[in-house]
Amino acid sequence: MLRRPALDVAPRLLGSVLTVREHAGPGRAARPADAAGHGDRGPAGVVSVRLTEVEAYSGELDPGSHAFRGRTTRNAPMFEVGGRLYVYFSYGMHWCANLVCGPAGQASAVLLRGAEVVAGHDLARVRRRAARSDRDLARGPARLAQSLGLTGADSGLVLAPGGRAELELRAAVDPARLRTGPRVGVAGPGGDAGRYQWRFWIDGEATVSTYRPAAPRRR
Repeated sequence: MLRRPALDVAPRLLGSVLTVREHAGPGRAARPADAAGHGDRGPAGVVSVRLTEVEAYSGELDPGSHAFRGRTTRNAPMFEVGGRLYVYFSYGMHWCANLVCGPAGQASAVLLRGAEVVAGHDLARVRRRAARSDRDLARGPARLAQSLGLTGADSGLVLAPGGRAELELRAAVDPARLRTGPRVGVAGPGGDAGRYQWRFWIDGEATVSTYRPAAPRRR
């Protein structure tokens, strides 16, 4: 399924469960944590989230995509065959995670914007000490990545049953609950709300993030 175009994959991911395992032992940390704990995978354990909000990005055809201007060291995982992670550092503050999709060379990906923690709540709470409630553990892309313990060291990681990261597809969301809208924080042509209704979410879910107008920079 992850080898299909981003616009097909994105709505199909809603309701599916992403699990990330952190094993104990040397070499775990991707980078030292800052004062807020960003960039640290945190303690060993397992966290699973049910995806409630995502955004599609269509590579070099999409002015809102990291891959719009071609391949770089940072976005290289996007150009690989679908079924792996693309994790990037945003605004010098947070990690954000995408699932790469489509065939090799097309650089499509789906940003994981919001989710409900369904397993590993205690570990997610340790990683997200600032969360006021469980609703906020993975509500927003940076919070989601932090709850799962994902960092730049995971960029390019292939999803695999029983591996560090695993995706369990669930039944497609009831079309009556599927909602679409413009992507969050995308400025310029890629933020055209009429053309790029590429944000997908499950209506009525408390973990869906709040829409904010585009900032004057491309993600």
